Amino acid sequence: MNTTTRTTQEWQRADAAHFLHPFTDFQSLARKGSRIITRAEGIYLHDSEGHKILDAMSGLWCVNVGYGQQELIDAATRQLQELPFYNAFFQTATPPAIELAELLAEVTPPQFKHVFFTGSGSEGNDTVVRMVRRYWDLMGQPQRDVIISRKNAYHGSTMAGASLGGMGGMHAQGGLPIPGIVHMEQPYWHELGRSMSRDEFGLVAAGWLEAKILEVGADKVAAFIGEPVQGAGGVIVPPDTYWPEIQRICDKYGILLVSDEVICGFGRTGQWFGCERFGTRPDLMTFAKGVTSGYIPLGGVMVGDRVANVLIERGGEFNHGYTYSGHPVACAVALANIRLIQREGLVERVRDDTGPYLAKCFDTLQDHPLVGEVQTCGLMGAVLLVKDKASGAPFPEALELGMVCRGHCFGNGLVMRAVGDRMIIAPPLVMTRAQIDEMMALIRRALDLTLADAQRDGWL
Repeated sequence: MNTTTRTTQEWQRADAAHFLHPFTDFQSLARKGSRIITRAEGIYLHDSEGHKILDAMSGLWCVNVGYGQQELIDAATRQLQELPFYNAFFQTATPPAIELAELLAEVTPPQFKHVFFTGSGSEGNDTVVRMVRRYWDLMGQPQRDVIISRKNAYHGSTMAGASLGGMGGMHAQGGLPIPGIVHMEQPYWHELGRSMSRDEFGLVAAGWLEAKILEVGADKVAAFIGEPVQGAGGVIVPPDTYWPEIQRICDKYGILLVSDEVICGFGRTGQWFGCERFGTRPDLMTFAKGVTSGYIPLGGVMVGDRVANVLIERGGEFNHGYTYSGHPVACAVALANIRLIQREGLVERVRDDTGPYLAKCFDTLQDHPLVGEVQTCGLMGAVLLVKDKASGAPFPEALELGMVCRGHCFGNGLVMRAVGDRMIIAPPLVMTRAQIDEMMALIRRALDLTLADAQRDGWL
């Protein structure tokens, strides 16, 4: 069948018959039918029914430079014509991979001069587990193999990535977490620290790392991993006191600090990387998504001098890697993407202009009867829906009010994600102030419709 002549229903039937989607109840989706996205430009999507949708989630936290950037398309086309693929095994390299490694060393913090390429953030965090444990083996301390992470963290969906993450629903399937990974509480002030100031809570929450180190045994802990801002967990922005104290504790016990920058990297927070926004000096840094703005899959791990020097000088063979490590087409697109970010000053724009403007706009939502908290960091934000503004009391989980609100977002031409009752956004970094205004009007309309539903059904 000619794809240009298929109806939405024909697409949906073919989808249900053959395509198993990620993080999906397959039976439920088959009954409902998928939304079929057919094209995009700038910050907008178009579906098979002719609807125009403002993509306030950048695809999946990744389309930082927006859709339809011709220079990224041209970079892929040229590389496909010249060398569509060769691997990085067998002591071989390609020019795009080498050039991208050089450019990444330029735009990342100064301790990073080396990169290990992967195909995704999940693969990057699998690599972190292997690399951290290899480092401590070479240091003569193989017993240091425990990695500490946080509840409600997201670090991917592979066996190691999902284990590093702290999502209970993921751990319930597949016998996770794998051995050697433990979790501590997250720095979520609204849920865990409302009896104290945010700064006080930040120090308390960071202190949970030291408590976990002592519980496990300092001589057994290899590393701590965290997202600068928890993305899939609900855009939970930690207090300013949190990360400096985490750094102090890692230094005190000599453990490696891993910054998962898959979401926060390449300008999302108003700095090139979230660790710069929050003042940490990680030893390893996972990236993906924004490195190519999602145009082609690519991920990797920036390896700081502390680890890289040991791997290079003492290491011998590191028995780990992927077919697509340093894929030349992906690297060519990443080069074009990063150069576009530099030329257009997108990081500075988020830091100085659109990020502060988004924060100001989100603050205006505080007056809404459903809103208990708003948070922003750069060009990402969260709106928490609550039953009682004064006490912060939530709606019963069974009501799934966040999903009700998400339905109104989609119904009115806006992609906004629900994480429980936290409504979150992470729009493309090319977004203008006028487009932020457009998005805010859609958000407020969705909140008003959700409020009307809650009042009609007696939930308030």
